[in-house]
Formats: sequence, structure tokens, C-alpha cells
Amino acid sequence: MQFCDDCGSMMKAEGDRMVCTNDDCAGSSERDRAREAAFVTTEKQSDEELIETEEGADFEGKPIATDVRCEECGSTEAYYTFLQTASADEPPTRFFKCTECGKRWRGYN
Repeated sequence: MQFCDDCGSMMKAEGDRMVCTNDDCAGSSERDRAREAAFVTTEKQSDEELIETEEGADFEGKPIATDVRCEECGSTEAYYTFLQTASADEPPTRFFKCTECGKRWRGYN
């Protein structure tokens, strides 16, 4: 990922130039193809592509939350577990698995 020297925003490739993604900045530079070879580019993921927890995660036997609603089947019960996905001063993320249909999602506190 390359950042604009003028404003610090991310840059994107346009032809032979890298241009700033900030509409208020006109920053640009020549593309460095050798440097780009080390970059990994991904397209935006849809919600269906996100993997909330590993597929084999053992949710059964975990506590059951009754304060949630599954968007897939409407059930109000889901197994849950907590993981610290951010820095220690942030609240943990709660991962759910519907007890009825098995849909997985995450909840933020």
C-alpha cells in the first residue's frame, strides 16, 4: 500500500501514475513497478465472503445468548464466544453461531 506524501491518504494506480484517493489533494507520483511487486492487492469483500471464525470452531457446549436474532432464520438463540480482536483497551468481539441454522456472525460491544 502506498500513501500520499502530501496528505498521508492511500494512493491508487491510474495508468502509469499513483494518485491520491483524497478528493481534496492533488498528490500523485510515478508508479514504481518493482516496489509494487511486493504489494498484495485485494478487492472489497462482501459479507458472504468474510470468515468470522474458523470453520471447525467448536461452538456447541458454549454459552447460549438469548439477546440476539439470527438474520437467516429468525432464531433468538445462538452459541457465543469472546475473542480480543483489537487492542487491550478495546472491548472484546463476541462471535455467534445460530443454534438452529448454524449461521455465524460477530457482535461488537
